[in-house]
Amino acid sequence: MLRIGLTGGIGAGKSTVAKELAALGAVIVDGDKIAREVVEPGTPGLAALVEAFGEGILAEDGSLNRPALAAIAFSDDESRAKLNAITHPLVGARSAELIAAAGPDAVIVQDIPLLVENKVAPMFHLVIIVWVDAEERVRRLVGSRGMAEDDARARIAAQATDEQRHAVADVWLENTGTEDATRSAVRSLWADRIAPFAANVAGHRPAAGAPRVADPAYDERLVGRLWVTLGADAASVTADGAVASVLLADGVTVDAVTDKLGDAGFAATGAGAGEFAGSDPGRAVTVRVRPQTGSGTA
Repeated sequence: MLRIGLTGGIGAGKSTVAKELAALGAVIVDGDKIAREVVEPGTPGLAALVEAFGEGILAEDGSLNRPALAAIAFSDDESRAKLNAITHPLVGARSAELIAAAGPDAVIVQDIPLLVENKVAPMFHLVIIVWVDAEERVRRLVGSRGMAEDDARARIAAQATDEQRHAVADVWLENTGTEDATRSAVRSLWADRIAPFAANVAGHRPAAGAPRVADPAYDERLVGRLWVTLGADAASVTADGAVASVLLADGVTVDAVTDKLGDAGFAATGAGAGEFAGSDPGRAVTVRVRPQTGSGTA
């Protein structure tokens, strides 16, 4: 299974990218859609929101009045944190159900508006950022969604900055042209990177001929992914120039973590015990794993 995190600022056009990925065969797990489902009338989620923010967030028919909730929840950090504490666990649980039902060979694309803010990028093989500058996003939100300009700017300001998004981006997809141009870019990304990456992960194969990419922020992403993958099996993880060094925890062998690493996109190279390489054809990655002295490989 290849897991892709898809995100971008409100109004950036993630839905266009998600639709094209779905047409190409990806299973889309839409965070916004799920967030609406878990607070429908009669759900525990809606009841929790009413308890936290009051009856004023309800429409006349008993459904959630989203503008009313937004006016409260985006007014300050405390209110936004309270909203997130209620909705995020519900969205996470439903997302997990959908992913489990997709099957082991699926390409899962999780459309998560707050992926950067919630610091979940290490959970994915790839993170795609859809980008449009803030002023264009305001124009789109006001023009196509009928949002008040002050509300649009407040929502944008409450989200991650471009710099924060760059730090987690494996793919930076500019959605500044026509819709056809964006769809074409997504198709190229699928053919050149996503489909072969998924095949490599399924076969626990390293990518052949992957390029070295200059990306100062990547080492931190690589370390995060390896910690998520190995957890307590690792004693230390460091990286420099897309070359990671992993010291396993006492008693853990290289063989014991080989399949975990393969599933995460780091395949054994056959060049020697503990030598792994990335399965992503878009980036060359080396991971060197060694056990504690005397632990061996088997």
